[in-house]
Amino acid sequence: MSPSRTHADQKRGREAEALAAAFLARQGLVIVAHNVRSRYGEIDIVARDGATLVFVEVRLRGSPAFGGAVASITAQKQQRLWRAAQHYLAELGQEPPCRFDAVLLEALDANQLCWQRDILHASR
Repeated sequence: MSPSRTHADQKRGREAEALAAAFLARQGLVIVAHNVRSRYGEIDIVARDGATLVFVEVRLRGSPAFGGAVASITAQKQQRLWRAAQHYLAELGQEPPCRFDAVLLEALDANQLCWQRDILHASR
C-alpha cells in the first residue's frame, strides 16, 4: 500500500470515528476516550451508557461486497477487542458492567450508519 493510500485510509477512519462518536453522543452516551491503544489492539471509542462502560468498534467499508462492515469483525478481531478491553479495565482498576458495540458504515454518511449493540457476549 502506498503512503498516500495509507494516509487517505487513516483520514477516512478518523472521519468515520467522528461520525460514530457524534451519533452515540446524540443517543445519550458519554464519550470517555478515543483510540485507546494497548499491546492487544485498539479500542476506537470508549463510552458510558448510564452505569455501563461501552467499548465501540467502528467499521467503515466502501462497499457491501464480501459482507460489508459487519463481516469485517472477525473472530480474531473480536478476540483482540476483548483483550484490549480487559487491559483497559485492569488499568481502570474497576470492572463496571460492560458491553461491546459496533458502529457500521458502508460510506462516510451518517444516514447510512448502523449501531449494533452487544456484539460480543460476556460469556467469555
